[in-house]
Amino acid sequence: MRFALIAMLLFTSVLAPAYADKPFFGTIASGGPYFADPQPSFDHPRKIVLSLSESDPARVNEVLNNVGNIQRFYGADNVEIALVAYGPGIHSVLSDQSPVVERIKGLLAIGIHILACKATLDTIHKSPGDVIAGVEVVPNGLPELVELQMRGWIYVRP
Repeated sequence: MRFALIAMLLFTSVLAPAYADKPFFGTIASGGPYFADPQPSFDHPRKIVLSLSESDPARVNEVLNNVGNIQRFYGADNVEIALVAYGPGIHSVLSDQSPVVERIKGLLAIGIHILACKATLDTIHKSPGDVIAGVEVVPNGLPELVELQMRGWIYVRP
């Protein structure tokens, strides 16, 4: 027991200072290796999928803000973003009900993939023709999230 304590003290007093100025995760401020390899680029874009499963307007706007923030951070040519709407979140992509229809159209215009869950549409007696033009309808939102992850997309639940 005493030996372990002495070894720990030696490490923290002798070896640890050598690593004190090196962050575990690089940051922009530290000049560390911020991006993982390969670096995000046109040829190697980050692929990020977010989900929208709530109808509260404040929450919907928060998710949409996150989509824009991610695209601004990486740059439009360096990231592909998909947003999967299902459950109560489906109302945000319905052409006759969306409180954020202009924001959805704006995201579509800048290349964001917006996907609507057909299973949810069926549940609320809506059809694919009821979604905002440009929104893609997928068979089921949750399995879509799984399949995108299996294809290398990173899932972010904001």
